[in-house]
Amino acid sequence: MLEYSIDEPGAILCVTPSAALTAEDFAGLARFADAYLNTHPGLGGLLIESQSFTGWDSFAALSAHLRFLRDHQRGVERIALVTDRPIGPVVKALAEPFATADIRQFALGQHDAALRWLRTTGRREARILMVLTSHDQLGSTGRKTGFWLEELAAPYYVFQDAGARITLASPKGGQPPLDPASEGTEAASPATLRFKADAAANAQLASTLPLSAITAGDFDAVFYPGGHGPLWDLAEDAGSIAMIEAMFAAGKPVAAVCHAPAVLRHVRSADGEWLVHGKTVTGFSNTEESAVGLSAVVPFCVEDMLVAEGGQYSKAPDWQVHVVTDGLLVTGQNPASSGPAAQTLLSLLRPGA
Repeated sequence: MLEYSIDEPGAILCVTPSAALTAEDFAGLARFADAYLNTHPGLGGLLIESQSFTGWDSFAALSAHLRFLRDHQRGVERIALVTDRPIGPVVKALAEPFATADIRQFALGQHDAALRWLRTTGRREARILMVLTSHDQLGSTGRKTGFWLEELAAPYYVFQDAGARITLASPKGGQPPLDPASEGTEAASPATLRFKADAAANAQLASTLPLSAITAGDFDAVFYPGGHGPLWDLAEDAGSIAMIEAMFAAGKPVAAVCHAPAVLRHVRSADGEWLVHGKTVTGFSNTEESAVGLSAVVPFCVEDMLVAEGGQYSKAPDWQVHVVTDGLLVTGQNPASSGPAAQTLLSLLRPGA
């Protein structure tokens, strides 16, 4: 039989075989792992512990077929084996689904040492996709729009300073349009000033990947900066909608700030319901839209859309920081919320950090 549990912090899956294993044992483990990963972004490691276990052959025969090993290996780059038995068959069984994993054996009685190693060994850098708008026209006003600089710059440096690998994309690829209002003195912040002076960041921004070239499976999380542009293009973009649905199906977090929760407009959950239905969410408020004089210009107001689709909308006073998390969905109300929303996204990627 198999016993299994999750050790927190660290999201370590602990598995203890104690007799010859059956198909039902592995089915139960797969269900357990699936249930955990439905509400968590990944596993931080795998610990297999057994004394004088005689069922390694059955483990070897079945492990390659386990759905959780094959499909849910995100974050599992270290495997600790605590046993007094030769581990060759187990290593061989794990080689295919965990080809890049560091597998280490510990002697019986070294359970705590194994957990310390799994918790403290540096994880692979998080791979975060940031998706920007390609739309530059503010309705029929003749004015320019695009993405809001603070909402790119603040999260960008939260992720970069945490050691994440950042990829930038947009529907059309190349240089995305910057809302000129976000470059003004009143909108300046330490993050925007840092970004403007960062040649490497600006070179990356000038060559965003086209969204059609992006595969959701290549990333651990996605972050959508706002600006008014997403109301026109990303809210309707079939590739973006499919990617968000794929991220949620894979148990990976998605974040959107200010006007960017508009990207959720046509996204549905696995049961066919609107993704935001019943979820606690936020986004650029109606009062903030009114304050910037664009309520009659935008194709829809973010707050109205979220409420219409069954979201449990909440907000702070205008322009104040407000970030809401519901499962794997992170939303922020306005530009000031973009950095804190990025920190929240990182906390979902690194349980116990």
